[in-house]
Amino acid sequence: MDVEERMELATRNAVEVVTEDELREILETKERPVAYVGFEPSGKIHLGHKLVIDKMVDLQKAGFKVKILLADLHGYLNEKGSLEEVRETAEYNKRCFVAMGLDPKDTEFVLGSEFQLEPDYALDVYKMARHTTMKRARRSMDMIARREENPPVSQVVYPLMQALDIVHLGVDLAVGGLEQRKIHMLARDVLPKLGYEPPTCLHTPIIHGLDGDEKMSSSKGNFIAVDDDPDTIREKIMKAYCPMKETEGNPILELYRYFIFREYGEVTIERPEKYGGDVTYGSYEELERDYAAGEIHPLDLKENAARYMAEILAPVRRRLGVEA
Repeated sequence: MDVEERMELATRNAVEVVTEDELREILETKERPVAYVGFEPSGKIHLGHKLVIDKMVDLQKAGFKVKILLADLHGYLNEKGSLEEVRETAEYNKRCFVAMGLDPKDTEFVLGSEFQLEPDYALDVYKMARHTTMKRARRSMDMIARREENPPVSQVVYPLMQALDIVHLGVDLAVGGLEQRKIHMLARDVLPKLGYEPPTCLHTPIIHGLDGDEKMSSSKGNFIAVDDDPDTIREKIMKAYCPMKETEGNPILELYRYFIFREYGEVTIERPEKYGGDVTYGSYEELERDYAAGEIHPLDLKENAARYMAEILAPVRRRLGVEA
């Protein structure tokens, strides 16, 4: 692939690249660039995670080596359990990420505690704290922590560590969901004051919860897990928020946009002849247009989304050793 083809692959389904010129320069000048994303180990891996992992798979195909940070210390600071419990969860997460298509030969999994306890890293945390106001640190916190009236100090340290992870892992491109943008901008502003280059950043969309909430989340139960069986997938989708003709914030349309059309060149909405019969779409935009016009009923949209998502997740379940 030439540079433009690699750029197209690297940026598909991305919301933003800061900046595209920097990303193009990386592709033009680095023989084997490194992309990274960090995950705080969580109990269930769902489509919100898959959206990011799909992007890392794209980056591997575009010539990047991928580093996945399994942020055990971050999870500990965020009160997700003891370090031992968080590390157990991290092992399960690692299995899920490989099952979703990451090439294990081209993926380096790193526990945060493998480098975040080193003296140089700790000193950088103190240096960064000197250059970061409390207001800026709070603005960079996790969404839930920002809403707390009196969050623990660990929640202030958390974003400083996330910014420093980028340089201490030696990466060229930092990847994260759009909710990571404030942390990445903090990194671009403050890391040069510590003598580091500002990182190039790529942001993926935030997928809505099946209940219409602004984010799919395991804590809210509004998700499809990557190891859900077909019956469970269908049950969740059939109950999901999907208002007639509404395209903004519609989680079922997002399944088509970010997962189904990514996997299939054409998508067929199967339906009885009395309701217009089957209709095939060559792009997400065509499907969205017809849905907004009322040409596709929410029930048909859901039934076919359930069918396609079960097919997409079947290989993941097989690789995890779960009966498909």
